[in-house]
Amino acid sequence: MKKSRNQTPRTVNRSKKKQPTKRSKSNKPPTIESIDLSLSVEDPNRAKKRVKGLQLDLLQLQTVLRDRADFSVVVVFEGMDAAGKGGAIRRLTGRLDPRGFSVNAIGPPEEYEKRHHYLWRFSSRMPTRGEIGIFDRSWYGRVLVERVEGYCSKAEWRRAYDEINDFERALVDGGTPVIKFWLHVSKKEQLSRFHERQNDPFKKYKITPEDWRNRRRWSRYIEAANEMFSKTHTEHAPWTPIAGDDKWHARCEVLTRVIEEMKMAGEHR
Repeated sequence: MKKSRNQTPRTVNRSKKKQPTKRSKSNKPPTIESIDLSLSVEDPNRAKKRVKGLQLDLLQLQTVLRDRADFSVVVVFEGMDAAGKGGAIRRLTGRLDPRGFSVNAIGPPEEYEKRHHYLWRFSSRMPTRGEIGIFDRSWYGRVLVERVEGYCSKAEWRRAYDEINDFERALVDGGTPVIKFWLHVSKKEQLSRFHERQNDPFKKYKITPEDWRNRRRWSRYIEAANEMFSKTHTEHAPWTPIAGDDKWHARCEVLTRVIEEMKMAGEHR
């Protein structure tokens, strides 16, 4: 039988444990420890072809979204440094109509933004109906980097869980599904990617002293991420953890998940 253009490349599990064939539907929050980093594609060339097919599917969905203009989509990327967020975003947007999406690279707040509630700078960047808004880092910085590095008080980051859940609930109720990814890599793979960036003049800009500082606080970030999952993995905006040691596995998973969620959102309009 002839294989379809978009047949999923075979994913292999290097630990040889039995792996699920479908995405879990459980409402149980994920944990960092539950992410199987051994997942990988068997053939990178097939995976690249798969990505191209998924990009066409996503472009077609974007066209429908634009023409109907009755809802928007928010995609959030969080994860450890060098986990592949940028590469996943490039594949996600690579074939889209640039008029119909935005990518928000989130860094430290500007002085004028500090005069507002911390969610203000994100609410002002939400996509309009018919558009896709992508966040490379997000409002979860309050309970991740700001918590770990002491940029906010304990009372502030503890309060943020309920504030974030209410914020996302309002987005979903208003017609904006929120798709949240956590991309994760092993500490060994992260170190390898750090060294690669340092030695590649085209990637050197990606590595900063803050990346090395964050690596030294790995365990504290894992603790913060696990609590974030437990507090903000909700029915209306669940977390999707992505194993990122194999970049092509992660890219296929991100595209597939976004397509699934956009189809479901369109069916419920």
